[in-house]
Amino acid sequence: MKLLFYDNFKFGAVSGDTVVDLSSAVTDIVYVQPQDLLRQVIENFSQYQGKFEDLIKKGSGVPINDVRIRPPVPGPNTIVAMAVNYMENGTRAEPAPINAFHKSSNAVIGSGDSMVLPDVKATIFEGEAELAMVIGKRATNVRPEDAYDHIFGYLNFIDGSARGLPPEANSFYQMKSRDTFAPMGPYLVTADEVPDPLNLPVKLWINGELKQDFNTNDMAHKIPRIIEWVSSIHTLEVGDVVSTGTNHRGLHPFQDGDEVQLEVQSLGKLTVFVQDHLQRVWLRQTRLERTEKGLSGTPPQTAGKYTVGSAWKSSIMTGPKISDWLSKDYAPPSV
Repeated sequence: MKLLFYDNFKFGAVSGDTVVDLSSAVTDIVYVQPQDLLRQVIENFSQYQGKFEDLIKKGSGVPINDVRIRPPVPGPNTIVAMAVNYMENGTRAEPAPINAFHKSSNAVIGSGDSMVLPDVKATIFEGEAELAMVIGKRATNVRPEDAYDHIFGYLNFIDGSARGLPPEANSFYQMKSRDTFAPMGPYLVTADEVPDPLNLPVKLWINGELKQDFNTNDMAHKIPRIIEWVSSIHTLEVGDVVSTGTNHRGLHPFQDGDEVQLEVQSLGKLTVFVQDHLQRVWLRQTRLERTEKGLSGTPPQTAGKYTVGSAWKSSIMTGPKISDWLSKDYAPPSV
């Protein structure tokens, strides 16, 4: 089943090219925030599944293109993202030590929303294509063989990064947890529709050009180990999100005006847009392309504020703040 929130956070499911309203099946749930509703649906899914299926079979949906898709997990208690968790198509001799970081729930946006690049001196902004899991049962010190029992479903996840911020060491917090840096969706797919999450093609396009193209079978620390390790550090609650990391070879700069699309097989296609009121520009190269040319590091910035050696005038950018860009009706200035 493909569950989502849409329009004014109405609860529904995707059936073909339509969205079916499921709100009539959950009128007994008392909640304040959409995440509270989702949590109770997950906890009691066996109670609601039949009702949902009946509504979906009736086929009284509306075209998905006529609704505003919201984040399918709009306010998770915790977002855990794995770090350096792919073998990079065999180019790593051995797995990196298992590691992870947290992202703020305020970083969450949905399909059709915009990832806003902040006014910080990052060497580059990137977004990493990832498979993420949504926790279905409270998890503490879970054994690897029991890990899948704690997973309710899966979704597309983009891990936004503002790289190169000082200090050089231990910069995960300010690099990863910024507003809008956790796009997910377009919907949450229940685990029964993803029989083998460790063999899923992952593709990310920027402006229609394929940049990341890998398979989850390249994962270094597999899903059972991830759940075991994370739950040994802190408890995972129902509705929490755990993202599994990325293959870095296809990473490419995110910059103003980009349309980014991510599709993990069976999970639909997540579309987000990139906004940067500074209109900074980076060389259009993937990490793999740079490696093949004998170049190191990430693509250099070529224009805009913070460009090395730039005579860019800071007075140009007096004006809108990130909160302005997050407004649906805000129109960016020409610079």
